[in-house]
Amino acid sequence: MSLPGLQHSHESGTALEEALAGIASAMSDPSRARMLCALMDGRAWTATELSSVADISASTASAHLNRLLSHGLLVCVSQGRHRYYRLAGSDVAGLLENMMGVSMRGGRALATRTPVELRRARTCYDHLAGEIAVDIYEFMQREGWVTDEGSAVTELGKRKLEALGVTLDPRTRRKPCCACLDWSERRFHLGGDAGASLLIAFEHKGWLRRTPGYREVTVTDEGKSALFRVFGVGA
Repeated sequence: MSLPGLQHSHESGTALEEALAGIASAMSDPSRARMLCALMDGRAWTATELSSVADISASTASAHLNRLLSHGLLVCVSQGRHRYYRLAGSDVAGLLENMMGVSMRGGRALATRTPVELRRARTCYDHLAGEIAVDIYEFMQREGWVTDEGSAVTELGKRKLEALGVTLDPRTRRKPCCACLDWSERRFHLGGDAGASLLIAFEHKGWLRRTPGYREVTVTDEGKSALFRVFGVGA
């Protein structure tokens, strides 16, 4: 005879395991993986664009997108006659970034298989990643802008960021600040609302330039000087 509490716990565990298996299965197809990786640039893509990046037919892309939607990995936004797809949130982007890190394990192969442009500077959904982002985060930790574990921006950090034109949202529903593991560097960069706000400020200042449809980020000449002056980071 099973106790009601134990039965409920077993049923809850089974549902969780099935949901986890479903998400893993949805991500396991190479074409769907290419779509998810493309959407890591933080923008919304049409089904046609995603079918092109995955090198599959429109009908096949539609089936793949429905699979990803059904498991909560994507959201679809309609605008006029067009439908756009994007990642369901920063938590999905974080999951993908971590999976990329696991997939890139292999010692010396990392240096040759990871494109130089991606290693230097790229977007991780809506915040900055790569060598430059890691160096900036280490500066912020060293100077006391963020707490040791990276879960919050300190009062000093808030003043310093505000002076740089970074606007933090005190009522954000996402993590205000977090340490996000960088898949190419195996160290942390700044994530959460603070990371997203920092990238926006850098773009507005003209320090960084994003390439539409790609994750690579170009640091402008002005940005190179500014990042060295503010963070001691060579770009």
